Amino acid sequence: MGSPDLTAEAVIAAVHEFDRLGKEAFLARYGYHENLWYLLKRGGQEYDAATIVGAAYGHVPGGSPVQATEPVSDELAAQILEHLGFSVREVRGPAWTREEIILACALLKENGWKALSTNDDRVAELSRTLQNLGAHPPEVRGPKYRNLNGVKRKTADLETRLPGYPGKTTNGNRLDREVLQDFLERPGEMEEIARGIVRGVENGEFEGLPDLPDDEDGDGVAEGRLLLRRHLRRERNRPLRNKKINLVLQEKNCLECEVCGFDFEKVYGERGARFAECHHAVPLHVSGEVRSKVGDLVVLCSNCHRMIHRGSRWLTPAELRELVLTRRRATPAGHKRTSL
Repeated sequence: MGSPDLTAEAVIAAVHEFDRLGKEAFLARYGYHENLWYLLKRGGQEYDAATIVGAAYGHVPGGSPVQATEPVSDELAAQILEHLGFSVREVRGPAWTREEIILACALLKENGWKALSTNDDRVAELSRTLQNLGAHPPEVRGPKYRNLNGVKRKTADLETRLPGYPGKTTNGNRLDREVLQDFLERPGEMEEIARGIVRGVENGEFEGLPDLPDDEDGDGVAEGRLLLRRHLRRERNRPLRNKKINLVLQEKNCLECEVCGFDFEKVYGERGARFAECHHAVPLHVSGEVRSKVGDLVVLCSNCHRMIHRGSRWLTPAELRELVLTRRRATPAGHKRTSL
């Protein structure tokens, strides 16, 4: 590094130089590349922290700018600037999705609920998995997307949200709290879900699939959006669905919802004939990649199908049926029910 004693005056001089030359000429002068992960805030403007610090060493008496071949790291530049009294803003990458947090939480649990360091091989492995997961499109990821520091930081954020943690809570969000709570209440199930997500990454099932809309389920789903997407795609297997419907019609001569008893044909006539939705009763994180059978499908109406997939844990058809029956038994005599 050009000089061990960087000063605030030198930093201000580098900022003035940047303003005088303009961004492109400034970067070209020192051979730097723009790296907008930490931004120096000054005079209503923001500047790439690492390039300003690198150039600022050239403004120290007797010093020289940091060479572009060995640039100042983003984190170190931010620390230096903050130590000198400047305001620095960290530019975070895209928010962590539910399935990404599930994987981080599984790793944290594996490590005895203690945050991991960047030199842990498991952090490097999770970093590669997250980069291959495809939770965000390449154009928004940035050069440090889910890198070692990011994974380490997420495990630290999760650790501080554990009940009884003695220190100060760090960064985190609602999804962090929800996933962590799921692991504390249902550790075995959540670990299976994490393994299911990893299997999806390894076999390429997640590549090239469109994202689900944000309102697909406002309460989230334990399996994560990617596993839900695969699950629904398997349920839409038309030949298998038709085989199931034909079998039920042959046996029962009707297509009643196996939870609430709703029959589309009885209500809508010919327009509702042979219509029903089919739900795969065995979640992907339990079954893994297996060949689906007719017996795995359950005939449901649209409402019951939606209710099964809603919430932080999928209900089984039997659980939802019991919920419906309980509600019906609780309805006072003579009170008009909202369902059939």
